[in-house]
Amino acid sequence: MIEKNRQGEVWVYAEIQDTTLQEVSLELCCKARQLADKLGVSVGAVLLGYNTELISYNIEKFAKPLISYGVDHVYLVEDSALADFRTDPYAHVLVELIKKHRPQIVLYGATHQGRDLAPRVASATRSGLTADCTDLDISDVTEKSGVVHKNLLLQIRPAFGGNIVATIVNYDQWPQMATVREGVMPMRLPDPNRNGNIIRETIGLTDQTLFAVEVIKREVQKQKLNLKGSRVIVAGGAGVGSKENFDLIFNLAGTFGGAVGASRAAVDSGFVGHEHQIGQTGTTVRPALYIACGISGAIQHRAGMEDSAKIIAINSDKDAPIFSIAHYGIIGDLKQVIPMMIKAFKERV
Repeated sequence: MIEKNRQGEVWVYAEIQDTTLQEVSLELCCKARQLADKLGVSVGAVLLGYNTELISYNIEKFAKPLISYGVDHVYLVEDSALADFRTDPYAHVLVELIKKHRPQIVLYGATHQGRDLAPRVASATRSGLTADCTDLDISDVTEKSGVVHKNLLLQIRPAFGGNIVATIVNYDQWPQMATVREGVMPMRLPDPNRNGNIIRETIGLTDQTLFAVEVIKREVQKQKLNLKGSRVIVAGGAGVGSKENFDLIFNLAGTFGGAVGASRAAVDSGFVGHEHQIGQTGTTVRPALYIACGISGAIQHRAGMEDSAKIIAINSDKDAPIFSIAHYGIIGDLKQVIPMMIKAFKERV
């Protein structure tokens, strides 16, 4: 167990996938900056990897964008054993860095890599870990006994299938750790003139038990759907009615050059794949235009799209909650409305 350190930094695990610094890491840097300012401490980022001929890039170059998004100290570990992500070596390095510097908070993106790595580090350091957070804050917490714990990390996440929102605190098993979903933390503009330090660390990786897994071959498949990067999203809900009717959603999205999203109800009904899901248990998006078709507007879905610049809602139920956040509402049968929208748009274009 790591001794509590009230002056410890707020850390972000800077994830690299296929020679690219993941956007969720930059989102977390912005949030870490807010948390650290409330605590009056610095922000650190852990950057792991290795420069090889096979991967022709300089890992140190990722320090600059991290600093521009709010990081004060980048802890850089370069080792040939870290050329490919493997859970045990990466976890070992993180654990040793945490033991040495004793941060009070460590944040990871809730990606495949983050969800693999964070539990190993939490187990090794006997720390608490909250998964899939959708918000974070700093506040004093009072126990039932009356004991007040100052400046704890509030780890906020949906629970019981998204039906409630739970706030979790960890006052004794530090560092406080959380994985955070992609897209839920807004990114501020980077400051290219911001200064920070690169701290090179050397962590021994001589224990052969860390390398029980050997990377023989890597196959990278490009992401087919990028909801977060889409400026226009047309999303369908249970009100679409069937998988066949969901073709209307694809047609409307294609007309506007947008991406197709869905509510959890539509995904659970088998209308479309999980990769299209938007909401607390899916992707969080902020497009310029969001068209919600046959979506009632449950709070779980609204949490993933209510920050869209413009929202158009199409629903036959005039009392549907989605209309409370929509900028424009159309009350009607989407099977009639959508073809009319497509026709009108094509005529004007």
